[in-house]
Amino acid sequence: MNVTLWIIAGVLAAVCLVGSSKMFVPQEKLAAMGSSAQWVLEFRPGTLKAIGAVELLAAVGLILPEVLDIAPVLVPLAATGLVLLFACAVTMRLLRGEKATIARDLIYLALAAFIAWGRFGPESFTG
Repeated sequence: MNVTLWIIAGVLAAVCLVGSSKMFVPQEKLAAMGSSAQWVLEFRPGTLKAIGAVELLAAVGLILPEVLDIAPVLVPLAATGLVLLFACAVTMRLLRGEKATIARDLIYLALAAFIAWGRFGPESFTG
């Protein structure tokens, strides 16, 4: 199970690293990436940068604390933060009526919840 949790953490960290591009890519370019990216137009540029920063911190928090053996409890806390982030993403997509694009966010939410459960419980780094 430990290997499975590491693989899922790596996948989510990669997803979050890609998502953190919101910090650097202009809002107009993000919106031009397709119909599923139109949501960025409803947020201020500063808010998008904050979301990107949260994703970057989550990517770091899923991997580095245990690899460096510095406060490994941050791994499940980062996963819990991702659960909240993806729950907000699902809510936003529901409010916008984007039911066709919600599946990806639900999968990421479930993966983050699995990491939080696994690292707080049976495969805790601190036990």
